[in-house]
Amino acid sequence: MVKQKYTREEALAFHLEPTPGKFEITATVPMTTQRDLSLAYSPGVAVPCLEIAANPETAYDYTNKGNLVAVISNGTAVLGLGNLGALGSKPVMEGKAVLFKRFADVNSIDIELDTEDADAFCNAVRLMGPTFGGINLEDIKAPECFIIEQRLKEEMDIPVFHDDQHGTAVICAAGLINALHISGKKIENCKIVLNGAGAAGIACLELVKSMGAKHENCIMCDTKGVIYQGRTEGMNQWKSAHAVKTEMRSLEEAMKGADVFLGVSAKGAVTQDMLASMADDPVIFAMANPDPEITPEEAHEVRADAIVATGRSDYPNQVNNVLGFPYLFRGALDIHARAINDEMKIACAQALADLAREDVPDEVAMAYGRNLSFGRDYIIPTPFDPRLIHRIPPAVARAGMDTGAARRPIIDMDAYEASLKARMDPTSNILRGINARARAAQARMIFAEGDDPRVLRAAVMYQRNGLGKALVVGRQDDVRTKLEAAGMGDAVRELEIVNAANTRHLPAYKEFLYDRLQRKGHDRQDIHRLATRDRHVFAALMLAHGHGDGLITGATRKSAHVMELINHVFDADAQHGAVGVTALLHKGRIVMISDTLVHEWPDEEDLATIAERSADVARHLGLEPRVAFVSFSTFGYPVSERAEKMHKAPKVLDRRGVSFEYEGEMTVDVALNTRSQENYPFSRLTGPANILVVPARHSASISTKLMQEMAGATVIGPILAGIGESIQICSSVSTANDILNMAVLAACKVG
Repeated sequence: MVKQKYTREEALAFHLEPTPGKFEITATVPMTTQRDLSLAYSPGVAVPCLEIAANPETAYDYTNKGNLVAVISNGTAVLGLGNLGALGSKPVMEGKAVLFKRFADVNSIDIELDTEDADAFCNAVRLMGPTFGGINLEDIKAPECFIIEQRLKEEMDIPVFHDDQHGTAVICAAGLINALHISGKKIENCKIVLNGAGAAGIACLELVKSMGAKHENCIMCDTKGVIYQGRTEGMNQWKSAHAVKTEMRSLEEAMKGADVFLGVSAKGAVTQDMLASMADDPVIFAMANPDPEITPEEAHEVRADAIVATGRSDYPNQVNNVLGFPYLFRGALDIHARAINDEMKIACAQALADLAREDVPDEVAMAYGRNLSFGRDYIIPTPFDPRLIHRIPPAVARAGMDTGAARRPIIDMDAYEASLKARMDPTSNILRGINARARAAQARMIFAEGDDPRVLRAAVMYQRNGLGKALVVGRQDDVRTKLEAAGMGDAVRELEIVNAANTRHLPAYKEFLYDRLQRKGHDRQDIHRLATRDRHVFAALMLAHGHGDGLITGATRKSAHVMELINHVFDADAQHGAVGVTALLHKGRIVMISDTLVHEWPDEEDLATIAERSADVARHLGLEPRVAFVSFSTFGYPVSERAEKMHKAPKVLDRRGVSFEYEGEMTVDVALNTRSQENYPFSRLTGPANILVVPARHSASISTKLMQEMAGATVIGPILAGIGESIQICSSVSTANDILNMAVLAACKVG
């Protein structure tokens, strides 16, 4: 990644606009009526109060305690800025609270305590214990951070976690697991040198020892050199616990023959000569921020065999705490944990290490501007990997339950993992259901564009996920080359690769096509070219003859052109009732917009057909359809000739006698906002619409793309409906996962 640059003014504006700070509090219950207020506060609130007083454990049921973490600091060690005081640390603590919410849906409040006295700090935090499900300590200088954390862990019955120590340690451990795996070394045999005997460094070494590293093989250094038995200068009880019996006195001496270097110290602390003296395949974790002990470029100049990690995002293998603390707390909160113990931290590290060895989703690679695959430059997952939320907390929770840290163990772990997916990804409930249906259907899916790596990856995932058989249209050598380039060369043996040269059905395909197109200006030579040279037409012919159950296309060409080619084989046009439906998912809501693909300027009959097709798609996705014909006018006001067809379309549905709710014409706010709907009590909609039928294709395109770009809505589709065959047309910007999702829709015959 390119290192982000910004001005002082930009940073200040970010924290000032649109309102000061980085988060706000919103109510999760209605607060609009007197009844609401009575239930939320008085007298109704007395009921849960009495329940909790009688059984304190029910606080997790009736309050937000079970999903609330305090981020607490006194500002004595803010980032790399030093002692800025409690108030100076507030922007950082607010940021930490936002990260909790963004990455693990953990609610968090920042608390800045204006004291440097450890006793006063501990007393304040301990007294707030009933409020929270966990305590995240942050930016507290050593050695007070050790004293404060240890005391609070002893005095409180909820997790207390100093992220500067253990967050760094967990991610460091995850990277180390994979680095040693690649190097072919075992941790118990490695000589490990740590430079930087502060909070993070000591925590790193303690966790590494918990994972099997031998005490005598671990050399800790600080600014005065090796911490050895008998040293008195600059020592404290935490350093003394890691002192070893050795004649080595300097970092330079300690580095000779070392397998691993862990740096949480300062820029330039490690020289190229030191690296040159290390063992074969050395592991270098230079985690000083903002500048590492030695840069990856400097390291690789003298040790091409080194695996290097840093704390920076512009280098590979970033040791980033955001990979750890949100998910550690998520897992701990969900079992109502008494603590976050070493076993839970190790489980987190192992789960992160395991995840890094798996294929990386396209959207993650795109976000980082490079291909990512397990190896020397990718030993730690990236923070925006969408799988983190449902892979790491379950591992933490299991470890907590196994070690007795859980008050309320999770009984159904599969359901828990599913709930985590749904918690962060609004598409997951829908996709999970249709994935189950697709797996049961075992459809033979035709992937028309076998020359595109994204399509090939989607085809491989479709087959390896047990969804059915993938049939790829392409040339054998080309498919093999592209799969090998994508790191999946072995998959060429799994896929069935089909083309005009290797099918015995080509004569039948050409005869079928000639019968359809002979009166549309195509002679037999034209038919031969279409059937043998155009993969979209060839794939459609396969589907038409039952040589596949569904078709995925469109990833390499504009959708209008693909539709034109498919129409050579099928009646997939407006005249025959084809419709494109796009689903938008945003803030837990799903709204479908139609027609986004076929009809350029539909009349009222077309609009009614679009509504019917959209209702079918909604039902396939598990939704009860409520259709709104949207316009800039509502029920005839203001009067406009352009809105007239939207007014007439419901009358067409009246005549057809359909079995779903519909209403119109209306503006979007009336369609979606229950308060706005209250102004029209005669409306036939019983709730917010989930299908918006728009006046024209251009307005549909504008709407969906605006929601995607400005609001960050998740887009599924357009889903092609109403042609009697299962064909889905991807967009040209689709990732492999997007293409896979469309294949799943096709397998379920959605549309």
